[in-house]
Amino acid sequence: MKTILITGASSGIGKTAAQYFAQNGWNVAATMRRPEQEQDLGKLPNVKLFRLDVLDSATIRQAIHDTIAAFGGLDVVVNNAGYGAVGIFEAASAEQIQRQFDTNVFGVMNVVREILPYFREKRDGTIINVTSMGGLVTFPIYSIYHATKWAVEGFAEALQFELRPFNIRVKNIEPGAIKTDFYSRSQDLFRKEGLTAYDKYQRVTFENSQKEGQKAPGPEVVAKKIFQAANDRSFRLRYPVGSQSPVLLTLRRLLPLSWFTGMVGGYVERGFKTA
Repeated sequence: MKTILITGASSGIGKTAAQYFAQNGWNVAATMRRPEQEQDLGKLPNVKLFRLDVLDSATIRQAIHDTIAAFGGLDVVVNNAGYGAVGIFEAASAEQIQRQFDTNVFGVMNVVREILPYFREKRDGTIINVTSMGGLVTFPIYSIYHATKWAVEGFAEALQFELRPFNIRVKNIEPGAIKTDFYSRSQDLFRKEGLTAYDKYQRVTFENSQKEGQKAPGPEVVAKKIFQAANDRSFRLRYPVGSQSPVLLTLRRLLPLSWFTGMVGGYVERGFKTA
């Protein structure tokens, strides 16, 4: 029986993936910052909960050690934990920017760094990063979020070269809009007291983005794609998923950049008129 460790498994894509893998016969190490608060996953017979904070390397090492001890090994690590802050860049505080990069970029690197000695010695393993189509295309008011996802895409694309000789696969799952709490309680909107010049633009683009999230597919489609990637022994890097991602990523490759950005702006900025 194979074993997978998933970060950020307390909600959304991470929790759904943990359930899906467990239902399909995998051992699951469901990790989160506060496992004592999780009520559902611990009831599944082949799921164990472990504390892991992607910003705390000691907890990462301990979770990996405990997973291997509990299940006898570890085959796949999924970097799913993330933080979404959106809005006008000028309104972003240094703390919000730092938190976004700490969680979405340095957190991924922290987990990868800690698992590599085990996978390298084993000469086998799969690292799966839940990135976003926003790691290859961009949308209004998502500048900092995009910066982190583009960073992970570049990191993974380069990392695969040095890990391939050890039979370690790197895979990026690239969802489009997915109906999770990313569009509600977990999302942080940049605000700066006294800055009102962007108010109409942010309101319009934020509302249009929210509408996409509300009509998007649920996290189950991403869980299934993660499962596909985890069982794929090839060295394929990218796995677009959702109703938008495959189409938009194809258009981004085929269209001139000015055409593509014009198309995106026309859609996300609809309803906004400059003075």
